[in-house]
Amino acid sequence: MLNEWSELIKLTGGAPITVEKVRITSSNVAIEGSFSLPELARLSTDDQVFIMAFVGVHGSIKEMERLFGISYPTVKNRLDKLAAQLKMVEFDTVDAGGDDVLTQLERGTIDAAEALRRLSR
Repeated sequence: MLNEWSELIKLTGGAPITVEKVRITSSNVAIEGSFSLPELARLSTDDQVFIMAFVGVHGSIKEMERLFGISYPTVKNRLDKLAAQLKMVEFDTVDAGGDDVLTQLERGTIDAAEALRRLSR
């Protein structure tokens, strides 16, 4: 599936596209109209891979550092950039207690749902 997106992005040069026909493969029903791609599908292939890896490691920045060979600040900066691209609310990653929410998530002291709750304030 990712290769198909890579080819589509190469073909379109990253320009916005609109899907005009959708087929439900299990029933072979086709729907025609004008459909926008989901926000995640509008990202570059590299960004999609980064997000898939982040989800795959359950949000562990330490594991992202290891996988990509990059530093903690680089992982955080890339996540901030992706959040902005996905039009997520800007947030301060330090909670009221002075602890970094992403560090707490990485250590397992809070789960992903709690981290999202704290970051979306």
